Amino acid sequence: MPLPDKIAQMSAEPLDFYFDYSSPAGYVASTRIDAIAAAYGRGVTWRPVLLGPIFKVTGSAPLLSVPLKGKYAKHDFMRTARLNGVEMRFPSSFPFSSVAAARAHYWLSDHDPRAAVRFTQAILHAVWVEDRDIAAISTVLAIAGSLGHDEAELEAALSSQPVKDRLKSEVDEAMARGVFGSPYVIVDGEPFWGADRLDQVEKWLKTGGW
Repeated sequence: MPLPDKIAQMSAEPLDFYFDYSSPAGYVASTRIDAIAAAYGRGVTWRPVLLGPIFKVTGSAPLLSVPLKGKYAKHDFMRTARLNGVEMRFPSSFPFSSVAAARAHYWLSDHDPRAAVRFTQAILHAVWVEDRDIAAISTVLAIAGSLGHDEAELEAALSSQPVKDRLKSEVDEAMARGVFGSPYVIVDGEPFWGADRLDQVEKWLKTGGW
């Protein structure tokens, strides 16, 4: 049976997966996004960003800090994790800086994109399951080292201007593409915001859109 026209016209380009390590919804989405894409022959480009600069542009604030909404949001994040079968607990220090982890991801990605994804998955597990402090560079280096990366080389890279500039350019490009929250998935130009939109992402891949 021939494929629907929309599916036939879809590219094989990877999905762009934008997220902040400090986003609980981003963490939940990170546990599903690769499998969803792979089921339709697609890859995923993992793109960590920083919500701080984005919130300055949008005028938003971290959801958990918003009166009334914050208490519900935390409850809902935990409920969503259970619904998806994802182990999660809120870190004792929250919110937290994810700058070092994001810089490390892009530095690793320039050498080996899959290694960068494995590193990022380990970082997310460390934060959202083990309650480790990834705001500390020593934690980021230790996690990278446990995966076989040279800690001294990575430490030097994290403070280098090219790596700092790389993360800034990624955040700037994300905003230029309309990214305003985490997770934010772009499928062939079509944007989806939120972990609760992953079912729509999957249906879009399956049908070619609507």
